[in-house]
Formats: sequence, C-alpha cells, structure tokens
Amino acid sequence: MEKAQLLFDPIWVDYLKQNPQVKKIYELFMGLEEDVVNDHIAFRTFNDPRINIDVLAKPFIEAGYEFRGEYNFEEKHLYAKHYELKGFKDAPRIFISELKLEEMSPFLRETAIEIIDQIPEEIITNPMLILSGRVWEKPSFNIYEQIRIESEYASWIYVYGFRANHFTVSINALKKLNSIEKVNNFLKENGLILNSSGGEIKGSPDELLEQSSIIADKLPISFTEGIIEIPGCYYEFARRYPDKNGSLYGGFIAKSADKIFESTNYYTK
Repeated sequence: MEKAQLLFDPIWVDYLKQNPQVKKIYELFMGLEEDVVNDHIAFRTFNDPRINIDVLAKPFIEAGYEFRGEYNFEEKHLYAKHYELKGFKDAPRIFISELKLEEMSPFLRETAIEIIDQIPEEIITNPMLILSGRVWEKPSFNIYEQIRIESEYASWIYVYGFRANHFTVSINALKKLNSIEKVNNFLKENGLILNSSGGEIKGSPDELLEQSSIIADKLPISFTEGIIEIPGCYYEFARRYPDKNGSLYGGFIAKSADKIFESTNYYTK
C-alpha cells in the first residue's frame, strides 16, 4: 500500500489544482467529521499503443494492482479497464478508459496522432506518464471546438493531457451522509451543481452501485487564441452494495459510467 500511496499523493495534489470545488467539498465533509475515503480514481487516454490503458496502468500494476474488469461504451467509442490493489480492500480502485481512434473521424484521429507524436520519448517511457499533464504544444480553441463536437472526451484530453479526470468519494465510508440522496442534497444545499444527465443518481441498489457527480468547474486555459474558460475535472460519489454472497460489489456499471463521463461536457452558463 505504501508504494501505491506514493503514486496517489502527487496525483491528488495535481487534481486539486484542476478542480477548485474539491477543496470546498472536502472541507464541507470534514466539517461534519466525515471520513473521506476514495472509492476510485479515473484517467483518460487514447488507444494508441504508445499511451493506451496498458501503458498508463503500469505504475499501478508495479505497486500491486491487478486487473479486475473491462467495459465497453459503444456510443462514446470507449473501452475501459479497472484495477484493484491486492490485499487492500479499502484502497481506491483505478479506472482507465481509452478512446477508440479507429472509430473516429479522420480529423480527430489525425489530430490525436499529431499530438502523441509530439510527446518526448523520455516522457512516454517515464512511469509517471499518468501525471505528466499536457505534453504537447499549446492547444487551439478552434481545434478543441471541432474535436468537442465529435467527442467531448477527446477534447478534454487534448487540453488537459495525462492526469486524474476525477476522484470519487466512497459513500459507504460516510456516517452522517450515508446515502446518495443525503450526499446529493447536501451538495445542492451548499451551491454545487450536479450532473443530471440520466438523472442525478446513476444506477440503483439492484445493480449494486449508485453514482452521482458534480459538473466540472471551469478553468481559465491558455489557448493560442487567448484565455478561455472550459470545464476541468470533477468529483464523483459512489455507494456500493453487497452481492448475493455478501461481498461488496467492486465493479462498474457501463450505462451509469457513460453518463458520468458527461460531467466534463462543455457548458456556457
């Protein structure tokens, strides 16, 4: 667990910089003397063999993580895997997804390959590629917009690169806010806006997993055209239920995760 913690600490620090709302939420929970435990941490990439899921997963596997499940998101052209730390049931799961470039338009595919080609070899081979951020030239808002029309997911990677897309609070570890309804109401009472795509609550007790999230706060980004605000990272909340054997469900529900992905969709308000 110690080796894994050495990965989590800098990832968390970088994540806080990309999501100003997280500190507020964290402090609100701590004000209730809640125990904030991470259910899972998610990352995004492309399926190019130089930077695909298996490449980004390497430092976690070296720290003791093991592959536990895979997921397909046909509508968003995504594939994902999740990993768990052997022997530590309370360690955060790692969820890494990738965009299937062969299913995208020539423009998006060529843009992705162009920026990947710009990544220095020493960064691609560095175990901490997962935390290297954007390692290609300054993005163009015009290109961002063209990509976003086709894939909000891809446009996020184009601007933010390699870093945690979101952390997830385990509702199972909370004592006062011990249901997803209580968490959601608490967040709204404190001025946070929830991702309502597919409903504020994704999943159900019957599916053994309920999830919700806030929409990503906007960050000022330096594009070639100037400083423009776009959505950054977001915070998710998950409540897991025991299966028929009494073990807490550890996987993910594809149709729910599909809507959670939309927490970083561009918005104008």
